[in-house]
This record gives sequence, structure tokens and C-alpha cells, in this order.
Amino acid sequence: MNEPASTPLLLTVSRLRFDRNAECVFGPLDFVVAAGEALLVTGGNGAGKTTLLRVLAGLLRAGDGRIGWCGQECPALPADAIAFVGHHAGHKADLGALDNLRFAVGLHGCRAGITPAAALADVGLAGYEDIPSGRLSAGQRKRLALARLRLAPARLWLLDEPYANLDRDGMALVDTLLARHLDDGGAALITTHGAYAPPPVRTRTLWLARGEGGDGGVDSDEATA
Repeated sequence: MNEPASTPLLLTVSRLRFDRNAECVFGPLDFVVAAGEALLVTGGNGAGKTTLLRVLAGLLRAGDGRIGWCGQECPALPADAIAFVGHHAGHKADLGALDNLRFAVGLHGCRAGITPAAALADVGLAGYEDIPSGRLSAGQRKRLALARLRLAPARLWLLDEPYANLDRDGMALVDTLLARHLDDGGAALITTHGAYAPPPVRTRTLWLARGEGGDGGVDSDEATA
């Protein structure tokens, strides 16, 4: 995959590979992600899209390869550099929505110029401050995860199917948050099955070609929204 021109690279991945039960899930992969862009990670079921994000988030250990952050090779991405939103929202079910965000801020810090209450209002959950997250709908829990993302002072967002469980307004909210994050010099990796339109931001595509029972190869295209 070619380097984006005239933009500083945040993430550099070289020969990254992940195996499970002695079988290759993906790799070896080579790609970069620059400030101000979203990399769409796509491919068939079993291609390793979610697994790739979990490896980059430090939740799984790669079998081989190198990772670089802001030009420096590192054994893993710095925890304060990444924010991960997966299929499981990761909220404490017995805590209210606002207390969940306060808990996240206590763990990961807070982006300048935003408060938990303001983030909750930004995602359309004003008035739900004291509702335990376990009583929220799937879409509302996803919105709460987006509020947590909005608060995180992380430059790289790792988003696993961020449009799932959201209505049209919720999908537009994801696009708005992404555009704001990229305008601020951040970047994102986004897994997608291709069921939704790509976000209207600067994007490139990383195709995991392994699929089910394939060889772990990678195909890529470049596109600009």
C-alpha cells in the first residue's frame, strides 16, 4: 500500500501476522495510516478484520511483524494513543450513562474542551444521565460508546463495525464524529462488511483477502471521498 502524500504518518505496520491454532488468520500485512485519514478494513467473513483491530489494540498478540507509531518502532501501540470501540460496548451495566463516562475519563483521561455531560448530549443521550447502561437499547449503548470515544484524547480510533445497531441519525453521528476527529489530525481504522456507504471523509481501503480458508493475502485500493 502506498504512503499517503504530504501527511504525517501515525501508524506503520510491516509484515504483521496473526495465527490461531497453527492456522494463519491474516498476514503478512503491510500498511500505513496517516493523520487525517480513515482506513477501511474490509473482506469476507473470517478474513480477520476484528482480529486485526484487537491486535492493534493490544488485546491479542501478533505472531510476527513490526508496528511503528509516529515514526518510532514499538512493541505495541501506546495505550493513550488509541481508542477502541468493538462489538461489545464495554459499559458497566449497573452504572448510569454519565457515571460510565466519568469512569472512562478516570481511566483514560479526557480530550480538551469537552466534558462527560457535553459528550452525552452530543450523541443524543441528554436526559439519560442516570439510566443504567444495562437498561439502554442496543442503539443507545452504541451511542454511549461513541460518547466515550468523543472524550478519549487518542489520535487513532479503532472502530469495529461502528454503524451496527444505529439508525440513520446514528450513522450520520458517526460520520460527524469521524470528520471532526480527522480534521483535528486524528486517524481511524474502520472494519466494514460493505453494507454501509463509506464515511464522507478521506479514506483508503485495506482488503483482507484471506476469507475463509484462504492464504492471508492483502489487496488494497485507494479512494478519496
